Amino acid sequence: MWGCGGLGRPGRALVAPLGRTLGAAASDHYGQTFQRGPGGFRENYRKKMHLTSNSARFICLTEMKSSTSTTKRLFNTSHTTVDSKEMKKFQLLAHTWWDEHGVYSALHSLNDIRVPFIRDTLLNISSDHQLGSPLSGVKILDVGCGGGLLSEPLGRLGASVTGIDPLEDNIKIAEQHKSFDPVLVKGVQYKSCSLEEIAEEATETFDVIIASEVVEHMVDLETFIKYCYQMLKPEGSLFITTINKTQLSYILGIVVAERIMGIVPEGTHDWEKFISPEELECLLESNGFLVKTVNGMSYNPLWGLWSWTENTSINYAMHAMKCRVQEQSSSKEPPSETHEEQHTAEASGNTTVGGMVIGKQ
Repeated sequence: MWGCGGLGRPGRALVAPLGRTLGAAASDHYGQTFQRGPGGFRENYRKKMHLTSNSARFICLTEMKSSTSTTKRLFNTSHTTVDSKEMKKFQLLAHTWWDEHGVYSALHSLNDIRVPFIRDTLLNISSDHQLGSPLSGVKILDVGCGGGLLSEPLGRLGASVTGIDPLEDNIKIAEQHKSFDPVLVKGVQYKSCSLEEIAEEATETFDVIIASEVVEHMVDLETFIKYCYQMLKPEGSLFITTINKTQLSYILGIVVAERIMGIVPEGTHDWEKFISPEELECLLESNGFLVKTVNGMSYNPLWGLWSWTENTSINYAMHAMKCRVQEQSSSKEPPSETHEEQHTAEASGNTTVGGMVIGKQ
């Protein structure tokens, strides 16, 4: 999860970096302001360009479904996302969540960029927000919330947050820390459960689902994505931050970060569970999502700071939205430019781009 920026050759840039705006916005403690003027977030925030060839998109989805590679995640019969071996690792660290200089120090500093990224992305989708409480009315599910490091700042922005974690000790720590801030008592709720357990009672319940530094610890990623689709409201947002599966991420994220520098405890990560942005995008789009943004993230272990970068070869953040019915059906068959499809799109108030039906946003 923690890679070191500035080392190695830059990888393929999937999207322009968010730039300094988010870094500046972070200085206000995930601020109560939203920059809209020239040079602000809106200009730096650019939607990711999707595959330009219709046939390429179809091949991508087809290969994703038929691949027998070791990195493919299967929707297995157990329908579980929790890896019991991973839980044992984190059980031993439950008491350290709020130690800003401890093993989770990098997660504390990650809030400086991930909270503004989530906030500003949501504000760009909808301009209906309250001054001083920009995420008021937004229902968020924080998957693998741990001790509540991300749930709390989102709650202070006005969101109604449900944090879930399969480790009961993590939830106890989160509840205890939340009790010190009266603002969070009603706005943030915690549950000790897995994603599949809460999914049974939460169909189309949430506006946003967040999995930050979580998917690289899951036993079944496709099951996770299917449950997220089930639990999100139409056109809801899914935010993921995770680690790319590259040689560089193995060297810096495991060998250097774990074995040499001790930024995180040795054995925290399994390189085989890492996933590339391209594979994750195909997996999402084959299960009803449309990827909107991919940004590289860089961690400087000397200063303990995160920053945005065009380089996605180690850490990256992704934002995807739950598709409308038209978008789902168009991803199951090879798109074709026909008058009938265009007529259907126009009748529903949508537009067609490269043969794909895209809903208004």
